[in-house]
Amino acid sequence: MNRNLLIIGKGYTGEAILDLACRAGWRARITSRKAGGPNVVAFDDPALLDGVTHLAITAPPGPTGDPVWARHAEALRAAPLQWVGYISTTGVYGDRQGGWVEEDTPPAPGQERSQRRLDAENQWRELSPRAAVDLFRTGGIYGPGRSALDDVRAGTARRVVKPGHSFSRIHRDDIARAVLAAAARPPGPGVRVLHLVDETPSTQADVTLEACRLLGMTPPPPTPFAEAYARMSEMGRSFWDESRLVSSRRTRQALGIEWAYPSYREGLAGILAAEGGEERAERPAE
Repeated sequence: MNRNLLIIGKGYTGEAILDLACRAGWRARITSRKAGGPNVVAFDDPALLDGVTHLAITAPPGPTGDPVWARHAEALRAAPLQWVGYISTTGVYGDRQGGWVEEDTPPAPGQERSQRRLDAENQWRELSPRAAVDLFRTGGIYGPGRSALDDVRAGTARRVVKPGHSFSRIHRDDIARAVLAAAARPPGPGVRVLHLVDETPSTQADVTLEACRLLGMTPPPPTPFAEAYARMSEMGRSFWDESRLVSSRRTRQALGIEWAYPSYREGLAGILAAEGGEERAERPAE
């Protein structure tokens, strides 16, 4: 099968998708503001979408909508696309007061940035009559260099106590695995909603405690939620203002995969183990 993958957005998740795709033998490129480096192409290149059969989008929408549609609408409609994967957010479901959401739960965004994501999803739906369009609604992303381990080491970790409030998370590498699994076996033209969240919604405090345990460090003292909330930024408060539990059971069944990191425990342990391996590889033999 002709598989020419373009990833829009040279960021944390996009680079993980590119790395996995290249190791799996895909012809793959990723966009940046300027071309440079292996497999990196300029986002504004008029020929960006020429011959592209598979398209993964990690770039977020702005106030005026999705940046890919704003710059390349005509090319999107002309490209020989077989599959499109858009990285969205579980925030499109809004506040469910701790209730569960499934892939067929109707969206109900309660915040402006979540509404922008839903609007962008709807833009990508335009391609569904001729291509498979997967909407990846994603939980909080963590991984190497961006986890509770880094916060604990930096002395910025907090243990905010809000009983009954859990967050859904996903390891960056499991996102890449899911995206490649979906791209490799597109179901045909149409829209599919997929949930990229692990199997264990968990509190912020529990994740901090586990990171401290793995590092052998004393946990920070518990902070009552009301006290912590008063000191949060507007963005920080927005994450705590909504509560929902997100299931990915149907997604894993549809893609025929299981998560490498089914909870934050395996995820944090895996990050720490990889760091140890890197340190040993860099240390000269005695």
